[in-house]
Amino acid sequence: MVLSPAGAPALSLLSLSKRFSATQALDDVDFAVQRGEVVALMGANGAGKSTLAKIASGVIRPDGGRILISGREISLPSPQAARAAGIVVVHQSTDQLGVPGLSVGENLLLDRLCGGGMGALVSRRRLFERAKTVADGIGLDAPLDQDFGALGPAHRQLVAIARAVAADALVLILDEPTASLSAVEAERLFLVIDRLRGRGVGVLYISHRLGDIRRIADRIVILRNSRRVADQAKPFDVASAVQAMIGRNLGDVGRQPPVERAPRVILRLAGVGLIPNAASFDFEIHAGEVVAVTGALGAGKSRLLRALFGLAPIARGSIDLDGESWRPASPAEAIAKGVFMAAEDRWRSSLLPAATPGGDIAGTIALPHRRSWFPWGVVDDRRESDAGDQVIRKLGVRCRSARDTLDLLSGGNQQKVVVGRWQSAPCRLLLLDEPFQGVDVGARRDIVEAVRADRRDGATLVATSDVEEAIEAADVVAVMRGHSIVGVHDLRLSSGSSLIAAIAALETNEAGNRHGAAA
Repeated sequence: MVLSPAGAPALSLLSLSKRFSATQALDDVDFAVQRGEVVALMGANGAGKSTLAKIASGVIRPDGGRILISGREISLPSPQAARAAGIVVVHQSTDQLGVPGLSVGENLLLDRLCGGGMGALVSRRRLFERAKTVADGIGLDAPLDQDFGALGPAHRQLVAIARAVAADALVLILDEPTASLSAVEAERLFLVIDRLRGRGVGVLYISHRLGDIRRIADRIVILRNSRRVADQAKPFDVASAVQAMIGRNLGDVGRQPPVERAPRVILRLAGVGLIPNAASFDFEIHAGEVVAVTGALGAGKSRLLRALFGLAPIARGSIDLDGESWRPASPAEAIAKGVFMAAEDRWRSSLLPAATPGGDIAGTIALPHRRSWFPWGVVDDRRESDAGDQVIRKLGVRCRSARDTLDLLSGGNQQKVVVGRWQSAPCRLLLLDEPFQGVDVGARRDIVEAVRADRRDGATLVATSDVEEAIEAADVVAVMRGHSIVGVHDLRLSSGSSLIAAIAALETNEAGNRHGAAA
């Protein structure tokens, strides 16, 4: 047996290079994760993060460089080889996290079931006993007999993480693991990572959320334009890290000045109860405004947007759009009236597979507008391409042409296409559900600037669980709790810090009330 060198990193990537056609994805990059270390990998979309993670997990092979596991050079020709070597990855896309049609319990033990680790015959009782042990290890509370396909993004992510933890990984790769998690669920994940770190597991943590990185990372490695440009240990200098990541100081690019509140009301909600037991609330959005609703996962943000888009009913109250009663029966009716929505999971709701006709940038942008753009049913390829080119220029989409398929784009560029799709037609109300999920700060800034510049006569409603994102994007921020709006802050009249203080006070009061009730 060959002994690993003493003190060797759990994973070392040396002089990695990878090119895709004319694009240099990685250029002579060195990267290492020590045992018991959490390394956050940062970089703008297209910087090379996903390529590095795919090489480390055996999805793609490098053009040059070496891979070492515990000091021993190894080849990773496939994801199965990487998993056998102790490298486990949890993907960002919720469509890659499990197998719909199988139960949560079966998904938790999928590796053992497929590998024969459970034996030839497995009783349902034994399977669920094992699955419960795995679920309890991460605090997963989803019913073990529920179909995995029926889970929302948050629980899908937790199932995948629990499954990875059960695999006793030497190196765990987490790609935007908290993108769909509430603060409570994220902290539960961080506690699991803390335990893994204590057991000597190395963690490669890919995230754009600076709060996550400050909480969990021991070290930051930053990629820009396919090269490693910075490496920081705690205490982090976040400002210099962001500057290294995007190649400029965010302070050099001032936020566009706010606009005066227009008298015209685009959307008015009066006495609205989203669900039967929720408190009623009133709310309005004026022409030209960008409004954000923020709150924890399950606060009702998505339910509000779904109701406005014809995907969910309200329990009571009235909604007016431009002074007329608004109760859309379907998304088709909403789109026909100029109410557009980009849902939270872009792969499940907005993007088509590459092999599907219309699965490129131009086709994706044109898809919901085809009935109005091509009323005779004959698609005009030139008009599609022109619309795609306009979005590429306007939002700075990094691609070769409007006929690139979406799988060739990074997450931030995919999201730019999704947002640009709805800016390609006259819009009265634009609904964006978690539009910055899996998007780096540079791409987020591009999207925010495009949304704020495209006010026209309509309005924009953004749902985000990240308060910093809400402050950056919006003129007005509404705070949701229990499927009701419990506070509204006009950032044209007050600072973002006052909003954060108000939310902190609200959470403190709620915690006190819960404690008093428990006593």
